[in-house]
Amino acid sequence: MLMQDRSHKLLCFRETSHFPQQAFGAPMIPFELLDCHSKRGVEETRTFFPTSNPMLIHFDEIYPSIKSGVVTIEKEHSTDSYRGMKHFRSGESELVEEKGEGRSRKQCAAYKDEDDLSEMFDKVLLCTDISPFGAGKQQQKGRSGCKGSTYKRGYEFEFVNVESLLLSCAKSIAAANYKVAVEQLKTIRQYSSPTGDPNQRLAHAFVDSLEARLAGTGAELYPSSSFHNKMVVPEMQKSNISSYVPFMRMSIFFANRMIYEAASKGASLHVIDFGILHGIQWPTLIRDLSQRPGGPPKLRITGIELPQPGFRPSQMVLETGSRLAKYCHRFGVPFEYNSVTSKNWEAIKIDDLKLAMGEVVAVNCTLRLKRLLDETVCGVDCPRDGVLNLIREVNPHIFVHSVVSASYGSPFFVNRVRSALSYFSAGFDMLETIFPRSNSERLNFELAVLGPVIANIVACEGMERLERPETYIQWQNRITRAGFRQMVLNPQIFKKIRDMAREGCHKDFLFAEDGHWVLQGWKGRILFGSSAWTTHNHNIL
Repeated sequence: MLMQDRSHKLLCFRETSHFPQQAFGAPMIPFELLDCHSKRGVEETRTFFPTSNPMLIHFDEIYPSIKSGVVTIEKEHSTDSYRGMKHFRSGESELVEEKGEGRSRKQCAAYKDEDDLSEMFDKVLLCTDISPFGAGKQQQKGRSGCKGSTYKRGYEFEFVNVESLLLSCAKSIAAANYKVAVEQLKTIRQYSSPTGDPNQRLAHAFVDSLEARLAGTGAELYPSSSFHNKMVVPEMQKSNISSYVPFMRMSIFFANRMIYEAASKGASLHVIDFGILHGIQWPTLIRDLSQRPGGPPKLRITGIELPQPGFRPSQMVLETGSRLAKYCHRFGVPFEYNSVTSKNWEAIKIDDLKLAMGEVVAVNCTLRLKRLLDETVCGVDCPRDGVLNLIREVNPHIFVHSVVSASYGSPFFVNRVRSALSYFSAGFDMLETIFPRSNSERLNFELAVLGPVIANIVACEGMERLERPETYIQWQNRITRAGFRQMVLNPQIFKKIRDMAREGCHKDFLFAEDGHWVLQGWKGRILFGSSAWTTHNHNIL
């Protein structure tokens, strides 16, 4: 069920005398979470549960004794000639570099909470059910259903369409009428607040972004390096946000079940993950493989990521391999890990992926290809198509792709702002329905995650504009042109997703199927989509 852009007016009200106008160009909290997460990884980091949730699975209580497995970490490869850590063995707490051990010891301090992160993964990531949606339902009952707020001037009420004001300001900027745009921003500031209703919060994020565009400081509001994600992710894992917003967990469940079925009879499974980051997707697959009838297959994972700044560009992706190796050892799954760091994923060579004969090859990409440059910047031979061509050359048995389904990747500024307003208004409304306005985790998520993404969309152009999503229909056409054919959606998997949603999610969350895509959204608006593909050389359906 798709919902067209809202035509109705969003009415916003507030007592303006109680809200002092903010200074022009007010700074925002630095980015990011989900992939927040790297130059391209905002959305991956949102798969976490609250530590107080009774649905959490404690590993030591459920699996008191697990056989040990064979674990091998292969030599890391960097296509950009970065020097980093080359070898480590399963069970070792210290990562060893071939050269420059002194430097290695210094850099290990960058992730001093590695043990805490692994323990958190034990408690959080091995839970497959959706947590009860009690808080969301209680919050919904307390709402009047009105989407606006009241702006009062004496005894009169002023009706303000904030989205219309923001769009009008964007048109002024596009026409280089900067004096008018500045006055419009001053007006919008009076109706914006980071702690107000959804429309006020939406206005706050967009007015900051429009001001940054005028000032030419948009790139400063959106840290492009994945190093920032490395530091932010552990803090966001403690948040309740993803406990009640199931988009990322549903995407991971779909991908892992499709990969599991593709490898149901294989003796060796090779997963190539474009944008592995912290590897949060794979502990549940490792657990499922360990319970496979007839024993688990040998699991090989190739983790592809962007290089980190500093002396150890491959440190994070190798730490991910070490963490996954510990899971495989606990569950008795034979394991090999290969890491590839590259600024340009389309330049990765087949030899870098270390493919082997007789293995089931699965390629996964969760919410990361939207940050690859498209035809509007690079012409016909763009990195986005280049990565798809690389995956086609790999000839995988299955390619699972999860996307942000949105049209705010347009090269035309006004159209982009219009689409972004429509898309993110659904997100702010969703958070309003689920969480109280005073909730600090909600505020942090809106300012530290949504805010910088909006800033990149609105305030950046050219190579600096990294947020370039396409709708799931556009992705379907692009992937088909690359030589893939879509796999039929397993009805049992979709039924499981629907059952999980009914049991634990708010009634306004949308889970639907269209053309073998699993679609997720809010109040009829499609926000995310997942699908599985294969090549014409394989008969997996």
